[in-house]
Amino acid sequence: MNLRLLVQTVRWARVRLIAVMAVSFGWGMLIPVIYIAFGDAFKGLVDSGVIPEELMSFGSGSLFTLGGALTLGLQHPLAIAFVGIFAVGSTVGAIAGERERGTLEVLMARPLSRRQLYVTVAGAVVILISLILASLLAGEVAGVAIQGIGDELDLVQLPLVFLNGLLMWGAFAAFGLAASVSFDRHAPALGVTMAYLLINYFLEILGSLWHDVEWTQQYSLFHHFNPGRILTGDADPLDFLLLAGAIVIPVVYALIVFPRRDLAAPA
Repeated sequence: MNLRLLVQTVRWARVRLIAVMAVSFGWGMLIPVIYIAFGDAFKGLVDSGVIPEELMSFGSGSLFTLGGALTLGLQHPLAIAFVGIFAVGSTVGAIAGERERGTLEVLMARPLSRRQLYVTVAGAVVILISLILASLLAGEVAGVAIQGIGDELDLVQLPLVFLNGLLMWGAFAAFGLAASVSFDRHAPALGVTMAYLLINYFLEILGSLWHDVEWTQQYSLFHHFNPGRILTGDADPLDFLLLAGAIVIPVVYALIVFPRRDLAAPA
């Protein structure tokens, strides 16, 4: 890893990072407020049969419990967009974007191996994702404290929630970097990575809304990130192992393929 490049990569993203962290904190703080304000009302509508219970679930979360609400907030498209800016946007442009602009050759002219470059970029992305996740979780904890409902959760498990989320988003980031080292243009790398993320999200939402195909959730990385279950003391070690495996495969691929690629001069 090249420490100077690592620091510079994080610095380049600092303005965007600060803005996204602020918005992420606000979104996280809003989730417990929504749960308190509308949770009982939605339960009443479901009990009365006005609204099907399936529509009150979104992925692995729901508004019926505080843990479910926190999970829903972290699987909401807004939260995915906040983290995806770095887990997808930063990774696919890290190599393929440099190739397309014709600047990768300038970077590689320095005493920096391809593996060093990959590891450095990966390290920077992990730092960025960690900060966004920390902001989301800090916002949720602040919201829980403001509402005075912390006794419904085991907040001691928060580091485990953070690790679970970091593994999930690390898996998407690893896939994005693997796509980035495979293409000479930004667009195809972005397309493949976005398709991977959207397919995982589709399988998770489909299984939560349609009980006959509930099994599809098991094939989604999002299903293996369940803060509500962890915060109620029901963490599944298999979730962590599956997400770790989803990181290792694209990382090994990238470390093998990238050093062996023939990087022709950009057109």
